[in-house]
Amino acid sequence: MSVKTYDPNDLTVMVNGVYLTGFAEDMVEFEKDEDGYETKVGAQGDVVRSKINNPLHTLSITLLSSSPQVSMLDKLAKSGEMVPVSLIYNGDPKETVTVTEAYVKKPAARSYGSEAEDREYELQCLDADIA
Repeated sequence: MSVKTYDPNDLTVMVNGVYLTGFAEDMVEFEKDEDGYETKVGAQGDVVRSKINNPLHTLSITLLSSSPQVSMLDKLAKSGEMVPVSLIYNGDPKETVTVTEAYVKKPAARSYGSEAEDREYELQCLDADIA
């Protein structure tokens, strides 16, 4: 039996050359916006598969409201600036995502109450190299 250990400290996220800190419990999610292929079946059972060439991915980052990078991400959302992004997971297995062009879709929603609320940002990734 082989047991592996996941450690969230093995994840590094950089946006525009700045290391992000102060992650909330959910941290990060990276997902392709569409499937890679679509299948269609004709009336007589013929099947055709179409390749979908959409390269877009969405990166969701959840930070504590006290994270030093909240204001930076809000400013990037306001400006629409294109920035590089990288995710590196140094655990087992090692995984990397490199994006040369991404932008923050909108500033995070803000909630104020009896507890500090998380700030969630979505970055639209126009190109991604996944390894």
